[in-house]
Amino acid sequence: MSGRDDLREHLKYYRDLGVAGVTTNPVWRERAHSGSGETHSPPSTEHEAPAPSTDTDLDAIRIDIGDCTRCKLHTLGRQRIVFGSGNPKAELMFVGEAPGADEDEQGLPFVGKAGQLLTKIIEAIDLKREDVYIANVIKCRPPANRNPEPDEVATCEPFLFRQIDLIKPRVIVALGTHAAHTLLKTDVPISRIRGRQHDYRGAILIPTFHPAYLLRSPDRKREVWEDMKLVKSLLTQGA
Repeated sequence: MSGRDDLREHLKYYRDLGVAGVTTNPVWRERAHSGSGETHSPPSTEHEAPAPSTDTDLDAIRIDIGDCTRCKLHTLGRQRIVFGSGNPKAELMFVGEAPGADEDEQGLPFVGKAGQLLTKIIEAIDLKREDVYIANVIKCRPPANRNPEPDEVATCEPFLFRQIDLIKPRVIVALGTHAAHTLLKTDVPISRIRGRQHDYRGAILIPTFHPAYLLRSPDRKREVWEDMKLVKSLLTQGA
């Protein structure tokens, strides 16, 4: 690939992230692509404002993640970072455990069969998918869709915390056992904690069953519907 082609790919990468412009400073590019946790600003010019020291939008978090190599998942077959998608000012946020094969292929969360069911669940409470924000505890697909391992969660969940703190949703729905256990730091079965309200990072967190589980056990859809009616009620309070 020529230098011009490389530059074109570099600019396209950041344009896809919603970045309006980039610096030509090579130090900045190296840090953005390195996936390191460093957040030092590049030397500014008279035409460039220095980078903020705190998150101002989701793009800043996505750029910080970069082509992440912080944990072993980048060596285990993942294709793409699945950052999250939706309304950056959403009042309702859904958090799953990890991307699957379809998500890894497209770079978007919940786009497979479980994602199609999640879309129907969202629409059932009179919202659209673009009204909410959807993310996962970890941003890379584990091999063979196994559960995320503790070191992978520990490495990746700070980025989810930053997303939550920036979006400031009123309600968070934890989808499935792993997401609920990770966020609430508990091992109580999902069947016992689903539908209950928990204070979490300034929001109300409601655990419920994962859509993939509902595809295998459609008889549990009624319980999810009860949970979602609670979610709708919480969102309409004080609206």
